[in-house]
Amino acid sequence: MPQSNPLGEFLRARRARVSPAQAGLPATVGRRRTPGLCREELAALAGLSVDYYTRLEQGRERNPGPAVVEALAAALRLDPDERDHLGRLTDYAAGRRTTRPQPAPSASRPALDLLERVRPWPALLLARNGDVLAANPEGLALHAGLGEWPARRRNTVRYTFLHPAARSVLGDWEGAAAMGVANLHHWTSADPDAADLRQVREELAAASADFRRLWDRHHVRPRRSSHKVFHHPAVGDLRMEHQVWYLDHSSTRLSLYQPEPAHIDQVALLALSLDTHPRT
Repeated sequence: MPQSNPLGEFLRARRARVSPAQAGLPATVGRRRTPGLCREELAALAGLSVDYYTRLEQGRERNPGPAVVEALAAALRLDPDERDHLGRLTDYAAGRRTTRPQPAPSASRPALDLLERVRPWPALLLARNGDVLAANPEGLALHAGLGEWPARRRNTVRYTFLHPAARSVLGDWEGAAAMGVANLHHWTSADPDAADLRQVREELAAASADFRRLWDRHHVRPRRSSHKVFHHPAVGDLRMEHQVWYLDHSSTRLSLYQPEPAHIDQVALLALSLDTHPRT
């Protein structure tokens, strides 16, 4: 997916999200050309000239200082994740940020041992782009159909958008899809030229209109713990606490799914675990 001006794309997407009323601007008479702030309004809110902001958004100005970045973040009402994202994009545009080649992610022996120890709770070890580095049997079984793919194709973002079972298995498909894309945006701004991220983006952009739609929203969020619901074809509905841990200050993460405390889902999850064991 081309990204010739990711800073400009992000600024346009974010100003379209902020209405004049949210920004404290007076109501205007007549039909507006944009659903959010126009360039002139955002420039005024950030204390910039319209010409300077226009050049920044178009990629003709590539070296905004920290005060400009902070003013834009405040005017666009960015949250902490989005502020970090904007800072990384401006550093990259200005050539201030260099990224070192990342070693290929792999599953360490302690991580593999942990996957086994947390059974029967489902768990997966994931790379920053969603590649499944390792999983316990319950982790694959929870994502019904994922284990049918060859190991090299197992990727949770690919699963969400391209596996035919995902839309029925994932209780909140739209939320899961948006989170997967937001996580890709987060890591892409940290390492814009990385092949592992680019390959997943380009594949999904070519194959899924939903991915293109969500990517163009430019929402940014790293994976964090949350609650998830699965409509599993074998054991029924599962309401899960999804815990996320990043290993050794790296981008590799452990995803652990546990049933909500004192809930009947624990019985269903144990049934799922038993179903993963070979029958004699």
